[in-house]
Amino acid sequence: MSRLAPGVLREAVIDTAAITANVRHLRRMLGVEVMAVVKADGYGHGAVRSAAAALAGGASRLGVTDIDEALQLRRGGIDAPILAWLHAPGTAFDEAAAHGIELGISNMDQLQRAAAAASADRPVTVHLKLETGLGRNGIAPADAPAVLAEAARLERIGRLRVQGLFSHLSNTSHADDLAALARFREGMAAASAAGLAPRLHHIAATAAAIDLPDTRLDCVRLGIGVYGLSPFDDRTSADLGLRPAMTVRAAVAAVRRVPAGQGVSYGYTYRTARETTLALVPIGYADGVPRQASGAGPVVIRGRRFRVSGRIAMDQFIVDVGDTPVEIGDEAVLFGDATLGVPGAEEWADAAGTINYEIVTRIGPRVPRREAAS
Repeated sequence: MSRLAPGVLREAVIDTAAITANVRHLRRMLGVEVMAVVKADGYGHGAVRSAAAALAGGASRLGVTDIDEALQLRRGGIDAPILAWLHAPGTAFDEAAAHGIELGISNMDQLQRAAAAASADRPVTVHLKLETGLGRNGIAPADAPAVLAEAARLERIGRLRVQGLFSHLSNTSHADDLAALARFREGMAAASAAGLAPRLHHIAATAAAIDLPDTRLDCVRLGIGVYGLSPFDDRTSADLGLRPAMTVRAAVAAVRRVPAGQGVSYGYTYRTARETTLALVPIGYADGVPRQASGAGPVVIRGRRFRVSGRIAMDQFIVDVGDTPVEIGDEAVLFGDATLGVPGAEEWADAAGTINYEIVTRIGPRVPRREAAS
């Protein structure tokens, strides 16, 4: 019977070998260059460890949301190409340029600020983002001719190097995504006509990369699949040949035998039906366990599956384990690799009315990350 180390209340065990294997598997399947997305602290798995594991699996570059995330990777010893694509208004790009961070550019102001960060012998590397229907950031179609022309001019004079052209898909339907791809191809043609010849064109994340081969182009940006989770409602991780990399577990902190009719947790939304045993699991919504999953979130203790009993509190929740001989210190697994007999993150997502992306990403800093033994 597995137990946490003495003194550990809760932890997230990160299987970096699974990340490496997932990237290797997807790269072979897709046959194009892979940018591993390690934003949001590697979807909660740890940015630096996730980046290193993804690169070991064959990813050639990394993607993050903002420059601070990119600089964290540099400080952690990651020297692979990194693209950061969301910037605060008025951001100066000097520090990013000094550390070789590639910049996603969504408007003329960002383009000019990137050029201003160049030095005489060091152009700034950029990827131009085109708006193709998602309604978020990206160069608006009306602005594209001027921005593409200016990017070409700045590249000619050595201020910029346009490494990529990219966009993002909505995953609404194949028809919607293929329509966005068609708009992106129009943007590719416009960039070429302006005198640009970017090496990389990328629009697909994990879902489109798997399901819509036409969207793979030169490069795919893989996020959720890197961490072994499925982006699809109708296919599991195992169906896709992926292995979930995060297991969240806690040590049972208290065990109490109670009579029938005992109220459990705030609001007494659960009362015991008979004499039973209650186990206290010391992890709660302050740690990222969704309160919306109260009364529904699955837990495995001593190899048996239970549900959260009553409301999830800030630091803890209760499980009615019946007559199962649970003891203080027993392992309670919230989610991990479903092929090993524990709940998957998808089950917690279903219980909370959300998606598996949110379940792993929201696990907070109070939950120590420990790498799985190799």
